Amino acid sequence: MHLFPSVQRNSPKSVKIHVEDKEALNKFAIAFSQQIRKNLSPERPRIIVCIGTDRSTGDSLGPLVGSNLLETNHTFFKVMGTLESPVHATNLATYMSIVDKFENPFVVAIDACLGSIDNVGYINIGEGALKPGAGVNKHLPPVGHIHITGIVNVGGFMEYFVLQNTRLNIVMKMAKIISQGIHESSIRFDMDQYCIKTID
Repeated sequence: MHLFPSVQRNSPKSVKIHVEDKEALNKFAIAFSQQIRKNLSPERPRIIVCIGTDRSTGDSLGPLVGSNLLETNHTFFKVMGTLESPVHATNLATYMSIVDKFENPFVVAIDACLGSIDNVGYINIGEGALKPGAGVNKHLPPVGHIHITGIVNVGGFMEYFVLQNTRLNIVMKMAKIISQGIHESSIRFDMDQYCIKTID
């Protein structure tokens, strides 16, 4: 199993963006751009693992992001996890074995999560791996060198029921911001690399 750095909880390097912020897309693109510039070289394999399932509204954030990226003909990252082919608890290990076949891949993990009522609606970008399924007491391997999470509802009680009854509206808004932000950041990175090569 590929080893990922542990999640940095409450790290000052973590960025929180509210889905209703009018500048949410721009803020996300800036924060994500900073992360990939810091961690990427042009030749390093790049993978996004979008975790979740289309069988639960609250847990569909990852697959929605993956499907949105493929609809834009996104090629910067290899995308794992879509509405058609989701990455979830029962097949996560299989996908991680595929990731392990790449040489020194840079992995971004995306997942929905539950949190306090004050944090619902926030998208978080941070360094280190996320622990899929932690909110519903599933013990799954950590994933990602950086993580993106969307807090879709309140946790702490009847988590499965809460995820099933999460409003699709908030999940769709988050998925749109995350997928567009990733795509725009990727284009900027490619343009920067092109400019560097041109100058050289």
